[in-house]
Amino acid sequence: MNRFWTRSYPPGVPAEVECGRYPSIVALMEETFARYAAARAYYSLGRYLTFAELDRLSRAFAAWLQAQGFRRGDRLAVMLPNILQSPVAVAGALRAGLVVVNVNPLYTVRELAHQLSDSGATAIVVLENFASVLEQALPDTPVRRVIVCATGDLLGPLRGALVNFVVRSVRKLVPPWRLASATRFRDALKQGESLSLTRPQIGPEDPAVLQYTGGTTGVSKGATLLHKTIIANLLVSEAWLQPGLKRRPVQGQIVFVCALPLYHVYAFISCSLLGMRVGGLNVLIPNARDIAATVRELSKFRFHVLPAVNTLFNALLNHPGFARLDFSEFLLANGGSMAVQESVAKRWLETTGCPICEGYGLSETSSGVICNPTDTEAFSGTIGLPMPNVDVRVLDEAGSDVTLGEAGEIAIRGPQVMPGYWNRPDETATAFTADGYFLTGDVGSMNAHGYVRILDRKKDMIVVSGFKVYPTEVETVASGHPGVLECAAVGARDGASGETVRLYVVRRDPSLDATALLEYCATRLTAYKRPRSVEFRSDLPKTNVGKILRRELRAADTAQGAYR
Repeated sequence: MNRFWTRSYPPGVPAEVECGRYPSIVALMEETFARYAAARAYYSLGRYLTFAELDRLSRAFAAWLQAQGFRRGDRLAVMLPNILQSPVAVAGALRAGLVVVNVNPLYTVRELAHQLSDSGATAIVVLENFASVLEQALPDTPVRRVIVCATGDLLGPLRGALVNFVVRSVRKLVPPWRLASATRFRDALKQGESLSLTRPQIGPEDPAVLQYTGGTTGVSKGATLLHKTIIANLLVSEAWLQPGLKRRPVQGQIVFVCALPLYHVYAFISCSLLGMRVGGLNVLIPNARDIAATVRELSKFRFHVLPAVNTLFNALLNHPGFARLDFSEFLLANGGSMAVQESVAKRWLETTGCPICEGYGLSETSSGVICNPTDTEAFSGTIGLPMPNVDVRVLDEAGSDVTLGEAGEIAIRGPQVMPGYWNRPDETATAFTADGYFLTGDVGSMNAHGYVRILDRKKDMIVVSGFKVYPTEVETVASGHPGVLECAAVGARDGASGETVRLYVVRRDPSLDATALLEYCATRLTAYKRPRSVEFRSDLPKTNVGKILRRELRAADTAQGAYR
């Protein structure tokens, strides 16, 4: 198709990126290990890991896995937060020819059993803090080998022992567990050091990662990401990043803040792998919900790249210590996973001097495929331009292209897009058009310059007397009130109009009442879009990366019989 949007690219960004340079992620990683051997690759809890150490440790883990009988194509689940063991385990599994299954450590027994069974994982690496959940889920899964990590495993003898004592005995974060056949991660590494690694034959078409969808719209499904799809996204992202890296002078190594969880596709690609690709340091934040601890960690660095979601940007801004951080070399704040609200973007620019560059991607597209230019100096309110190698169409209900500027479902085609869902041919068939475009389920529009604007999820649409209301628009308006910390809009059943807009709000100002907020919205929204009711809450349900779950709010209301 005519990629007219490439005319809007910043100077130096190519319209097409050659993505066939590497046969596998392993080849790309091993090149990086050699090129940046002495440089720091990851930081966590006071300890740095160099690329040479990552090379040595991941090789040992890969050799150990092969010695246990695991072979090319077997699935290994990684159930870890942002600690040093995560990149070691992932790199080791890939080097052994295994397929990585990224798992949220906060899963319930039911959710964990589903993902392990659906993926067919026969091994899992788990932090001991979550081993009790795994113990309960294990009988209903094909897992036959468990590798258990302690938080302090890679922090050195003294620091590691201290951290483990605090985690286990002071903060009591490790519930009792019993997994008779479990192997300690440190023991596996020690044994692997004396073993040789047999290089498996890994090709571009081989699966590399099963990235499970966030479950925001129903049952979690495994997006099958091939070695070539991840490489394509990584190399395109690297090209797209370059103008942003030149926004201002940088002293020394590029520092990425990895506050988003590594088991999510956004952080996995845009922090861990992209940081590795450019020889950067990834600062791993184990629990970004602890904003005070996150700010303390950030105060130790002059950081350059910070991918985040709207809720995290907002939470950081509302911590008094954040504004005192060193932003002198801050190059890029990349927003994704949910809409960045204009009020948050404005405050962020005022505080940091660095605008939020919003982008868009999904598990099914190996993370970002649409993004604003990284050399931007302003918040555009759009998700940006289709990135190199990406085709985007906006379709009506019949599957035909809409006119530029009109709303429709966003459909994406490119080498970054998965071939399908793991063992779900029926779901795969309905997810693609006949000519290979992935149907995202997101409603948006594209302007004459190629910039794409997200309006909302199709399933989140509110219909008031036949008029479509986009919850994101309502939330953007409501969040502009100084008394609102965060909010979510959902449809409430109404006998006269079919639905009305209901607003859930977490207050910044405890004195804010519903009447004042409704009046504020009434002056900024046309009648059918205005919220008719407000419920104040202490928090809102979120996914593991901080995306607000409107589905859970609707489900809670449905259980009460009041809403759809």
